[in-house]
Amino acid sequence: MYILKEYLNSSLILFLSTTLFVLNTTPVMAAGYDKALNGVNDYKALYEFSQGDPKIANLVFWAVKNSYEVDEVKDMTVNKDIVVVFHGPVVKLLSTNKAPFNAAEWAEVEKFHETIRTMKKDGVKFEVCLYAVKVLGVDEATIIPEIDKVGNGFVSVIGYQMQDYAVVRVP
Repeated sequence: MYILKEYLNSSLILFLSTTLFVLNTTPVMAAGYDKALNGVNDYKALYEFSQGDPKIANLVFWAVKNSYEVDEVKDMTVNKDIVVVFHGPVVKLLSTNKAPFNAAEWAEVEKFHETIRTMKKDGVKFEVCLYAVKVLGVDEATIIPEIDKVGNGFVSVIGYQMQDYAVVRVP
């Protein structure tokens, strides 16, 4: 009886150890995009971005960047096209002018610029609304070179939407 009890205990321990090992080494399943991406033939997204706080802009831009870097999207064999149209307070973050920012804010702005440069290398297109640039007193010549300039960002948003881009508004 004692031997049978020891055998069952060691078998149970082996079973539990094996189960825990398998569970801990098995990759976590996908984040649930199977329904959202089912039947998607083109992955075309337009981010209408106006957030002017540099720290918040960086946090949100991580999610924008992740929207095309996530494995489920990267592994898709469809065309992927990402566009960001900037208008509103964010245009100040697109400038090389440090004057409106304190040191901590400028560090965030530089981080924002670097993310834009990286995303540009990934093929993301950027446009800035020159109407917003003018209204907010930003010198057009100080806009970083990775960003294309358009007269009215709303025209771009409407145009991309008419081309079946999914529009995500980031106020």
